[in-house]
Amino acid sequence: MSEPTTTTAANTTTADPVLAYPLQLNSPSLLQLSLFPITLKFEEVVYKVKVDELHEKGGWCWGNNSSTSASSSSWPSTREKSILNGITGMVCPGEILAMLGPSGSGKTTLLTALGGRLSGKLSGKITYNGHPFSGTIKRRTGFVAQDDVLYPHLTVTETLLFTAMLRLPESLSRDEKAGHVDRVITELGLTRCRHGMIGGPLFRGISGGEKKRVSIGQEMLINPSLLLLDEPTSGLDSTTAQWILTTLKRLASGGRTIVTTIHQPSSRLYHMFDKVVLLSEGSPIYNGPASTALDYFSDIGFSASITLNPADLLLDLANGVGPDFKYATEHSESMEQEKKKVREALISAYDKNISARLKAQLCTSEAATNNTSSYAKKDASSSYKTEKGVVKADEWYTSWWHQFKVLLQRGIKERRYETFNRLRIFQVISVAVLGGLLWWRTPTSHIEDRIALLFFFSVFWGFYPLYNAVFTFPQERTMLMKERSSGMYRLSSYFLAKTIGDLPLELALPTAFVFIIYWMGGLKADPITFILSLLVVLYNVLVSQSLGLAIGAILMDIKQATTLASVTTLVFLIAGGYYVQQIPPFIVWLKYLSYSYYCYKLLLGVQYNDDDYYECSPGVWCPIADFPAVKSMGLRNLWMDVFIMALMLVGYRFLAYLALQRVRLR
Repeated sequence: MSEPTTTTAANTTTADPVLAYPLQLNSPSLLQLSLFPITLKFEEVVYKVKVDELHEKGGWCWGNNSSTSASSSSWPSTREKSILNGITGMVCPGEILAMLGPSGSGKTTLLTALGGRLSGKLSGKITYNGHPFSGTIKRRTGFVAQDDVLYPHLTVTETLLFTAMLRLPESLSRDEKAGHVDRVITELGLTRCRHGMIGGPLFRGISGGEKKRVSIGQEMLINPSLLLLDEPTSGLDSTTAQWILTTLKRLASGGRTIVTTIHQPSSRLYHMFDKVVLLSEGSPIYNGPASTALDYFSDIGFSASITLNPADLLLDLANGVGPDFKYATEHSESMEQEKKKVREALISAYDKNISARLKAQLCTSEAATNNTSSYAKKDASSSYKTEKGVVKADEWYTSWWHQFKVLLQRGIKERRYETFNRLRIFQVISVAVLGGLLWWRTPTSHIEDRIALLFFFSVFWGFYPLYNAVFTFPQERTMLMKERSSGMYRLSSYFLAKTIGDLPLELALPTAFVFIIYWMGGLKADPITFILSLLVVLYNVLVSQSLGLAIGAILMDIKQATTLASVTTLVFLIAGGYYVQQIPPFIVWLKYLSYSYYCYKLLLGVQYNDDDYYECSPGVWCPIADFPAVKSMGLRNLWMDVFIMALMLVGYRFLAYLALQRVRLR
């Protein structure tokens, strides 16, 4: 079978099928774009996790059935718990497969496995046009999570445009990508709110249904052949849910393969599905056309005596509740036994009536799939054509520099309301003014007060940036996982863009702070000394921020990170060289870990030198170098302190980068 060749935008023939990016800019409808079809098959999929039995007894909710009896010992014992038990199925282009089941039945786990995002002990066979998951398939797959992970301060257009800039080939111009975004907005009915902000917990933005459509739109930008959605109607009213499913139906009509999980659809939604997989505690009890589900269960003795929503009956059966089940709370044990019997009967009927038929269908379609998927022999080493050149399938869509620029622009736009937040400005300026008033024009004879002011510089701008930076990566975790799972950018480009994008906030406020309190405090009125003092403070800010980023990236939990930051800053405060000048030898090493110590020493070295004197008593002048607080720190070897802080700056950030690499993309 010969491979199709690239045609003009007016035709509907796709480009090279290895990973043909079918971006036809003149097409009137994205839903009518010709796609290279993907037939998804999964056979005997089993997924197991290790469970601590003692924890499970104490309240871990994994379901009532277990493959291994609980240990009678009081010590925890590790065993494996099956989350998915031999699930088989197939979904073809143009079809919508809905996975139904109660909470904890394994729907999301199966969907994640089909999207190639599930780590752990997964067995079975999952193929895409007869071949395993690869980078080629990943770039043709859209995955919409249940929670809408979006930046709250970006508008709908900005959200989709930045996604397009990262996920569409760099060979396309910005205007072409913007045009593609406009068509996605039109197709998904987002025109009315295109300039509205997404919104978040602290301020209102677009509606929940519109957020869900934005999430779908982010995946539609790459024109996926396979679209996976986790609970796309969760939390939406029936009318909005109907609109979402209607959109998915139209998307499927364009040749896409769509798989979605759904908890409890209305009858209107249920009849829009082509196929249904019904799960009960990880085991399949139905897999087939949605229209024949009721007939199947009626044939095996589970028919409803009244007319009801098919999804209601299916969910009752998945919970072990038969059509004529009588609820009797006074006999809870017998009720659970009856539910168990119903589940066992349904699983037995599935193995007898459906399992063999599904395996036969998979075998029958195997030959056809092999004939139509010769492109997969090239797999990731092949190249695919766009309208503007050839791109290797195993390369990124965009260059590192392009990713960095887009991520930097997006970060600045997202933080434009937070960077110069009025509350933060008031906080810093008020502290600066209050400090300036307390140290108002301190005379040179009050050497203790002047030294205290310098230590205040090192402490305040050693701890304030640290606590701000601690929140950076824990708050970004879900977004980072989502976007890296989609292969949108390299971690290095994200990390550098994120850290550089924070610099305006981190450097502007301390600059204003030093300008105010330095001159009000009556420190050395020399421009060079002032500039050097400002540079030392900014240097300290960068080091402090680096430590905060490292703590946040390592722990990825805001409560734990702030706790560790509190302990760290307390130790650095005490060992900073001001409160305790003669630290016992066995613990003196603590001060050499404190960047506040080096900042304090540098500020002293900038402000004073060995030839300076102060009025130690009326008419008596003493060398500043002999003052106990200064003598304990020293005024020499300042370049060594600069070098040590540079090592901290680089080391902490490198540690943060390594910690981010360990973040699981699920």
